[in-house]
Amino acid sequence: MPSNYEKFWEKNSYALVGNSAKTAFPELSYKELRKQGKKVFAIDASANTICGDKTYSDLESLPQSVEGVVLELPKAETESWVKKAAEAGVKDIWIHMGSQTLEALEAGEKLGLNVRHGTCAVLYLKKNFSYHSIHRGIMKILKKY
Repeated sequence: MPSNYEKFWEKNSYALVGNSAKTAFPELSYKELRKQGKKVFAIDASANTICGDKTYSDLESLPQSVEGVVLELPKAETESWVKKAAEAGVKDIWIHMGSQTLEALEAGEKLGLNVRHGTCAVLYLKKNFSYHSIHRGIMKILKKY
């Protein structure tokens, strides 16, 4: 699990998908990816902007294709977004902890996607000292990082 999960964050471009009308958009991950110089797009049909950037309603409306998709949205929407990512040709998906469902994971497997799930993206993105780094240290000790 660890090397596969860490490799996800080595890409150059990402779409972060949320539904801020129902749950908080993954702003921490979005901001950290931008800070690292990655090309990042916010997909949230319920908001016009995220962190001052234009949002998009779907993967097809992005100005360029992306290498990875991060899903942090209500569970009821996760499976459909896994399928949408596959339709857009994206093979690498991150489903934020708490957003995964058995149906979404099965869809990813059936579609041949590399789906990471069950953990927090920020553990991998923020390298400086924070409560996330404490969580990361605990996960490393438990060999779940």
